Amino acid sequence: MKRRVAISILGTTLDVGRRPERWERWRPNVALCQQSGLFIDRLILIHDDRAEPLARSIIKDIETVSPATDVRQHILNFRDPWDFSEVYTGLRDFAHGYPFDPDSEDYLVNITTGTHVAQICWFLLTEARIIPARLLQLSPPRDRQAEGDYSGTHAVIDLDLSRYDEIARRFASEKAEATSFLKSGISTRNPAFNRMIDEIERVAIRSAAPVLLMGPTGAGKSQLAKRIYELKKSQRKVGGAFVEVNCATLRGDQAMSTLFGHVKGAFTGAATDRAGLLRSADKGVLFLDEIGELGLDEQAMCLRAIEEKRFLPVGSDREASADFQLIAGTNRDLGEAVRQGRFREDLFARLNLWTFRLPALRERKEDIEPNIEFELRRFLEREGQNVTFNKESRQRYLAFATGPEASWSANFRDLSASVTRMATLAALGRITADVVDDEIGRLRAAWWPASRPAADAILTEVLGTEAAARIDPFDAVQLAAVLHACRRHASASAAGRELFARSREAKRSNNDADRLTKYLARYDLHFDQVKQR
Repeated sequence: MKRRVAISILGTTLDVGRRPERWERWRPNVALCQQSGLFIDRLILIHDDRAEPLARSIIKDIETVSPATDVRQHILNFRDPWDFSEVYTGLRDFAHGYPFDPDSEDYLVNITTGTHVAQICWFLLTEARIIPARLLQLSPPRDRQAEGDYSGTHAVIDLDLSRYDEIARRFASEKAEATSFLKSGISTRNPAFNRMIDEIERVAIRSAAPVLLMGPTGAGKSQLAKRIYELKKSQRKVGGAFVEVNCATLRGDQAMSTLFGHVKGAFTGAATDRAGLLRSADKGVLFLDEIGELGLDEQAMCLRAIEEKRFLPVGSDREASADFQLIAGTNRDLGEAVRQGRFREDLFARLNLWTFRLPALRERKEDIEPNIEFELRRFLEREGQNVTFNKESRQRYLAFATGPEASWSANFRDLSASVTRMATLAALGRITADVVDDEIGRLRAAWWPASRPAADAILTEVLGTEAAARIDPFDAVQLAAVLHACRRHASASAAGRELFARSREAKRSNNDADRLTKYLARYDLHFDQVKQR
């Protein structure tokens, strides 16, 4: 059976009592050793040098009520017992130096005595498991004083929330609300994405270190950065503003001035002082999107601003300061940029503490349907019009959106624009199959250059958008090469000689024009048609 060890601060007011009448009043540290069903094997009594006489008196009285309790004194002198930093440091040092052995001992920390500052510090140290203990709260007697019992009552508080079903359920609910908040209320179905959001939620609440969001353009980095800020603000982790800047738009002196500010006359056109975005983000969150586009000089100043919270405005000889949390976004491989000398290794190391890669929309096809609903809700909020799909149109759009043709090259920007177009064109608030078919045609046309080789533009020109979109990528590459060869020559024979030069050398075929004519006929084309277009 484990030995029970209590840690308690001597109460210089509540524990006082030297005359015989002291037994007719409640004294917490004496009452601690009188609790029914809570035998204390060892009591660590903390006090300062000035309270030594009171400590000896309390120890003697404890010997009277609980002779088997081993009381050990621990001297801890505070210049100011109401100074949080001093008290926390002193109690933490005590905890670090104490030989805790949770396997064989059960620890209780008495929060009944000591200043309110000390009680808060006890809670923090126990909650962080620096002290592996439960909290103990003693209360004076109410109904049994007439019987001469002044021991009062006690309550043990275990900060392990898993032991309290009601609190655990509430905690789980709040956690679910926080992660749903980060996902803009979208019930995502992708397990990997949900795990990532869970981790981001914990980091956002517990850490002020830089966060790096990686992923392709349109994957939602900017939206997620704003939601992280709003979550931190709701948790009172930040009080300042959310400041966003796209580093790809910053060049030369403009980059330095925009980020770090400048003084009047620093360069041509600097007619007044400018604070800069870093100072605007003081006590808040600074989101540097596309941070990989920053120049090396700006990167060096950003590193210092992150580490020291200080930087030098352009043209100034006096430093400015700002305390902000940095969220950085990039669609580049910063590790590769470091190897190429385009990004500072020390800045990347500083940013790489919390790195999260947002997957492209085509990697989260199971999340397309809930995001469609989200976009329709946003349309309702913006336009005041409720728009829905009919059953056939929904199935048709989802089949295309989650199929192999859908490249979603701009990710959620593509999806948002697509749903907005259909909602705008929907008659009487219903998206029909005809509206969906028209939209699918637009998306195919928009994605054509991104999903095919550059040479495939000739396919659209010769065949038309719809017919070209129906050709497999394997065949499209070959047909595009043939059409370009036809454009370079005046006759089918000349084009055929270029296209079938190797087989002619092997004497496998001599009728090049006939072979070319038959190939074009597979696509309902003739050499003269190709030349005329």
